[in-house]
Amino acid sequence: MSDIEVYEKTPRSTVNRLKQRAVYDQDQIHTIIDSAPVVHVSFAPSPFDTDPFPAILPMLGCTGAYTSPTATQTSPPAIYLHGHAASRLIKLPTNQGDDFDGLPGVPVCVAATHIDGLVLALTPFNHSCNYRSAIVHGYAQAVTDPAEKMYALTLITDNMLPGRWDNSRVPPTEAEMISTGVLRVDIVSASAKDRADLADGEMRERVWEGVLPAWVTYGEPIPGEENRVHHVPGYIQEWVKAENEKQEAYARRIAVGKPPKK
Repeated sequence: MSDIEVYEKTPRSTVNRLKQRAVYDQDQIHTIIDSAPVVHVSFAPSPFDTDPFPAILPMLGCTGAYTSPTATQTSPPAIYLHGHAASRLIKLPTNQGDDFDGLPGVPVCVAATHIDGLVLALTPFNHSCNYRSAIVHGYAQAVTDPAEKMYALTLITDNMLPGRWDNSRVPPTEAEMISTGVLRVDIVSASAKDRADLADGEMRERVWEGVLPAWVTYGEPIPGEENRVHHVPGYIQEWVKAENEKQEAYARRIAVGKPPKK
């Protein structure tokens, strides 16, 4: 029996078009989210009869699972998001009133997308992109436990740049912790799509067909105006080099039709 954990298919999360590209594997979905520079979070900021339009915010976040030392069961994976304590979304779980009465939190949708290449086909109709995308639905709750909040902030910081938390001025001050809000999105359903193949088609003498690989590249670190450290720390240089090489290798590998290594 496979030990791969998957998200249950629901009418909300089941991929209907190009089902062969659907992904429900938890690890793959979490990787797409954690490696995205930005995730987009959609929610209803007001009751429908007041304002029917949803809001979408770009945010920093990643997956994690915090289990209290006194808990009897391990907590399932969730998505942690952070923002200013006075921002609309961060305040919404505590100010929701009767808008979400009976629900375990504020309903949200979290999306993450990567573009890995432009697929140039014989006709404009068949042009496409190599991509990875994930959609997660869940309920957002404000994190009020100090230990879980510190866990989430450390997790988000190190997800941006591994080791950064311990190599910065920590722990945060009381004022910093008060001004920073953290949401935990308890996942209800999730799915992803992954296009990593080259469209079929014969080469023509007039039209060039192929893939233009695309990947995120981090440049040379530029010191801040108040920086007093003369050399860029090794953990930063090593991460930039490794991350750039990994991103380029992935985009080039799928451009020639080779599936990514597990």
